[in-house]
Amino acid sequence: MSEFSERMEIPSEHMQKIFGMQDAYLKKLERDFQVMVVDRNGSVIITGQERNVRKVKKILEQLTEISRRGNEIEEQSVDYAITLGKEEQEEVLTQIDSDVICHTVNGKPIKPKTLGQKQYVDAIRKNMIVFGLGPAGTGKTYLAMAMAITAFKNDEVSRIILTRPAIEAGEKLGFLPGDLQSKVDPYLRPLYDALYQIMGAESFAKNMEKGLIEVAPLAYMRGRTLDNAYIILDEAQNTTPAQMKMFLTRIGFGSKVVVTGDSSQKDLPSGTKSGLDIATKVLSKIDDIAFCNLTSKDVVRHPLVQKIVKAYDAYEARESNKEKSRTHTRGRADK
Repeated sequence: MSEFSERMEIPSEHMQKIFGMQDAYLKKLERDFQVMVVDRNGSVIITGQERNVRKVKKILEQLTEISRRGNEIEEQSVDYAITLGKEEQEEVLTQIDSDVICHTVNGKPIKPKTLGQKQYVDAIRKNMIVFGLGPAGTGKTYLAMAMAITAFKNDEVSRIILTRPAIEAGEKLGFLPGDLQSKVDPYLRPLYDALYQIMGAESFAKNMEKGLIEVAPLAYMRGRTLDNAYIILDEAQNTTPAQMKMFLTRIGFGSKVVVTGDSSQKDLPSGTKSGLDIATKVLSKIDDIAFCNLTSKDVVRHPLVQKIVKAYDAYEARESNKEKSRTHTRGRADK
């Protein structure tokens, strides 16, 4: 098959970002699409099979536009652009990038970085209750926090309530010094960290002192009705069915709820059913409740995390198939 070439112009200041240190990102593109990309006097020439050349050109155009908007081009961005290119969805990249939720205290924009994250953010905007389900590193909690803080700053809600089940906060932590709050704070630390980064420690402290922001273990929700609040339940896979029902029935008028969890990382005692698993079965057909399933494609931490998630997914799928095979064999033997 004859080789095909395309020429495109990329300004040098953007080319350095897109190609990466020592052309690391460029080498990924060349390897994944079996093309050769060279810079000749400021022009980029892409050579290879026509279909792949056109894909790489579209990817480079998308990355150039993202760079023009003032964004740093990270390895995750390039990896995801390659994934989209293989699925012929290259143009989605700039559409996702244009959705800025808010800015951190340091001025860094917070925005979805994958199509799954974009759909998750859109679902939160449209529905009263959203379940964000998926593996570690997919931004479930962080994006929900950004949406909550934005709604709070825009006076859409009067307070933010962040909660987690502290499953070790009973007898096993009873020997630790301090009151219950100091014992469960380690479980809530990831929520504090996200608040500090997005809102700033001083603003967070002031609003917490006024009772406008509350970070508390799930047990504190019992017996309350939560009106005009933005409520996030994190690590929901560690709730029992009774706890999940208790939480969801606390919701009052003018409130919005985001429930996040990863069913593959339960810390519940053996044999205990997860409230998150039951909720997905019970509530899946109710209007104004959305379920967003994020996957390893939506992992936005270090690329190695994505590989780890994929490896575990593959392992668990193999084990599940082995168990089904053993069950089928035993069933036939019993007959």
